[in-house]
Amino acid sequence: MAETKNILFCGVGGQGILLASEVTSEALIRAGFDVKKSEVHGMAQRGGAVEAHLRYGDRVYSPLIEPGSVDVEVAFELLESLRYLPYLNTSSRVIVNTQRILPPAVATGLESYPDNIVDELKKRGIEVLPVNAFDMAKRLGEVRAVNMILVGVLSGYLPVEEDVFIEVIKERVKKAFVDINIKAFREGRNLKF
Repeated sequence: MAETKNILFCGVGGQGILLASEVTSEALIRAGFDVKKSEVHGMAQRGGAVEAHLRYGDRVYSPLIEPGSVDVEVAFELLESLRYLPYLNTSSRVIVNTQRILPPAVATGLESYPDNIVDELKKRGIEVLPVNAFDMAKRLGEVRAVNMILVGVLSGYLPVEEDVFIEVIKERVKKAFVDINIKAFREGRNLKF
């Protein structure tokens, strides 16, 4: 693989975005790729935007993704998928959790939450896979497993064996939550564009 691939993780603080990017990075490293990752926390502890850039290939020189060059965006919150439109192109794929977390301007009634976000992405020629990861995680009994459901979906499009991801989850997730995170990962891996 001579070409560098770009994955953008985005969402709201507290959704497990950084763990998702760490698990994905480590799995790609174990699969033999050079990986560079950069994180922007922003006001994460107050529900603000969080993003992680992940680039992988034979040789990667910078962790930052150039606008217009994302291969896959993994959006943990519906509205956040639009925030990073400048990074997308018509070859991009967007895996988007359909969960809505209201930003302060919407919660206070100053703004309204758009209704047609998935349609807006599709209208731009972007391939979109909406995933109701929050409800899936709730059915599994652990709403904090949304991140591993989305990593599971993403993993189906990466050149890494499932077992590698499982090994990384076992090492990176607190022991009490390993089993539910593996179950969540496998649920997500069954979803396809």
